[in-house]
Amino acid sequence: MSGIEESLDQLGRDWDIDPVLRGFMLGRVTDVSDRQVRVGRVVFHIPYLRGHDRHVLWGCRWPDCDNCCKKQGRLPLTSSDMITIGSGLKYKSRSEFLRSEALVATHAEPGPGSGSVVMTTVNLKRMEGETEADDGTRVPCRFLGSDGACTLHPGRPGVCYMYPFSAWIESEGGMARVHASYQFDGCCPGFYLDRGTDPMRDVLAEYSGIIHGYVMEAERTAREGLSSVSIA
Repeated sequence: MSGIEESLDQLGRDWDIDPVLRGFMLGRVTDVSDRQVRVGRVVFHIPYLRGHDRHVLWGCRWPDCDNCCKKQGRLPLTSSDMITIGSGLKYKSRSEFLRSEALVATHAEPGPGSGSVVMTTVNLKRMEGETEADDGTRVPCRFLGSDGACTLHPGRPGVCYMYPFSAWIESEGGMARVHASYQFDGCCPGFYLDRGTDPMRDVLAEYSGIIHGYVMEAERTAREGLSSVSIA
């Protein structure tokens, strides 16, 4: 059983998961195309299930759900995150905050063709005593309160605001354009199917600013030498 399938099985104990959506997330629905929706300065890639004439849309179900915090795999930090969170936790310097609350980890993700993208990031520790060997494992975040709210909010990491999207930059006519798509990890009950994308219009408008801002911060963090990306 794959990790996503196991996560979906666990999710299905508390939420109704559309069987077509489940099949898509497990790669069993293959008649899929990419619908690109440009909102603000971000191009969103929305899966369209041609055989079912449905788009895969999303909306957050908090406070009824805090799965993304209970099954947190990695919390990479931008330069701004380090300053904001360090200040919120009463550290006097960024170096002191990093020594106590963060760790550097390297991981690989699928890349162009048969290659992979190797990323090295400074990550916020999700649990006490976390080491690089724990990176990527899904654990409850230590900043999740008993009421299901983040105790760091509104100063939580930018990547938390991004979920469940991932983003990247492509060149478009010599200009950089931010693109975004969903992360399908089987942990979020917010996905649903609809014939059009209009029901998600307000969400896309809100996340366009969040995503663009995060990508720019991530780029600045890389320029400062606090993270790196390479193609292997």
